[in-house]
Amino acid sequence: MKYTAQDFKSNQEVRWCPGCGDHAVLAAIHRALPQVCETRGYSKERLVFISGIGCSSRLPYYMDTFGFHSIHGRATAISTGVKVANPELSVWQACGDGDALAIGGNHFIHAIRRNIDINIILFNNQIYGLTKGQYSPTSKLGQITKTSPYGTVENPFTPGSLVLGARGTFFARSLDSELALNQEIFIAAAAHDGCSVCEMLTNCVIFNDGAHNTIADRAYRADRTIILRHGEPMVFGKDKDKGLILEHGKLKVVQIGENGITVDKLLVHDAHAEDPAIQNQLINMKYPDYPVALGVIRQVNEPTYDDRVRDQLTQVKESSPITCMDELLHSGATWTVE
Repeated sequence: MKYTAQDFKSNQEVRWCPGCGDHAVLAAIHRALPQVCETRGYSKERLVFISGIGCSSRLPYYMDTFGFHSIHGRATAISTGVKVANPELSVWQACGDGDALAIGGNHFIHAIRRNIDINIILFNNQIYGLTKGQYSPTSKLGQITKTSPYGTVENPFTPGSLVLGARGTFFARSLDSELALNQEIFIAAAAHDGCSVCEMLTNCVIFNDGAHNTIADRAYRADRTIILRHGEPMVFGKDKDKGLILEHGKLKVVQIGENGITVDKLLVHDAHAEDPAIQNQLINMKYPDYPVALGVIRQVNEPTYDDRVRDQLTQVKESSPITCMDELLHSGATWTVE
């Protein structure tokens, strides 16, 4: 069956605030899934969306697929259980920066470390929106919120660095308003055999409006962000006149056409590089010194947790002398009580 975006929209009214960046991410998901199903040979019944608690975690209600709205910080644990119990499912997880990186932080890093074949969509608005504006693990240092009236004194997480530190195999980042790029990212995440983390920089119009405006404003977005694609030179700018090179082991912004710099001298993006050193530098680029990197930054192949569990079970079944429950109960250290 050939699906359309409409096939994945539920009959529920979307209850996010008007102007919330989550609307655009949801639209990109709806538009990406028909191609995901076509290229992967999936039916709708193989898709399941799981969430924790938070504004973004309402997403399963807006999907005409199987879904599970779980509890705060536990979406990754439940996603893991679903995938291991039924490896045939395509498991998608919607979570926020607070939900995934604070109370759910331990589950988040271990799912990545295990390389469980799930697709994590991390909505990052740098605030707790549902509970009315407390600072989150990604809030900027000094940010004034309901729980930091004089400015937070905590350094924020960089989600991409957490992914690399946990030996992640897939990390992508984008802005909520980049619909075409977000579709591209979700399709790539679905095709990746392993744990895919897609960080969506979203805007909370009520409690943290303009959090990403420095790079998101259309007037200068092209000069302050760079969209990376594997195998392509790192070019950016409204006039495609800027680029990145590697000098003394560090990234450097250069002007194309100056000092003998041509496009063929620019760094070519290698998302498949096993060594994450350059990918880590790309993840940590910040304006105004650098453009902020968007797109698929890392995508490498490693065995998945669910495949290893399946293979181990097969191997144990083939070699085990125990063939039934009665033999299991009478195996090992047993005692006869008289």
